[in-house]
Amino acid sequence: RDVVTSFNGVETWPCDEINYIIRHGNVRHPSDEFSEQQATTLVKSYLNTTFDKYAKEFGANILVEKTCANSLRVPFLHAVFPDAKYIFIVRDGVDATGSAKLRWTAKLDLAYILEKVRFVPKIDLPYYGLRYFWARLHRFFSKEKRLAFWGPALDNMQAILAKHTLNEVCAIQWQQCVEKSDAALNHLPKDQVCRVQYEAFVRDPKTELARVLQFMGVESTSEQLERAVAGVSAKSLGKGRKSLGKEEVAHLEGLVGKTLSKFGYLNNA
Repeated sequence: RDVVTSFNGVETWPCDEINYIIRHGNVRHPSDEFSEQQATTLVKSYLNTTFDKYAKEFGANILVEKTCANSLRVPFLHAVFPDAKYIFIVRDGVDATGSAKLRWTAKLDLAYILEKVRFVPKIDLPYYGLRYFWARLHRFFSKEKRLAFWGPALDNMQAILAKHTLNEVCAIQWQQCVEKSDAALNHLPKDQVCRVQYEAFVRDPKTELARVLQFMGVESTSEQLERAVAGVSAKSLGKGRKSLGKEEVAHLEGLVGKTLSKFGYLNNA
């Protein structure tokens, strides 16, 4: 996101994600998996008005949004924004698990919270305040020192949390997000979807960025591309797997191996 928004006219929200905005109108739905039917007239109006407002405020020709939970609700988003384009980024699920676990067990980051609170619809603040308090309280008493919830919320999230270890939960979250995005995006017009492998991007960022920008309709020069990707590094690749250890990696590969294989990650790390 930071790379593409370095180009003129391409902007994003000044926070990590805007799940609170996307969920407005469906705030009490127990998961982040929204159906097309949940894109009611009121929801469509609110989201389009909000996006238009911030696009004008930021001076954006293109507004980029990267809320992770969107991977679970592509049909809903397509109903709200029928002309939107999607950049589908896939990463090695086991490597991603090592990173995601850190977020599940992260300590309080007040600056990060305040950054996101700015974009919570005021009417929804009490609901999210109680949820946040519960998540932190759960971390205090949890044997795994984890939050009550983090990341994309699956339909059967509570059952998954009760049955699986935290590493397994992270791997299942990755699997469900990738599989559901892939299935939904396959039904959209090809000119609305760009598929990117995370590992390919960080290894050859200039080439991959040029392809993404062409898809977005953003013109660029070789010099602009070089400046934009100057901070991109492949150093993080494999760190998640290494932190898990060989035995746990093998276990997780067995758990989500079908999806890893489908996207070229099994025996390919």
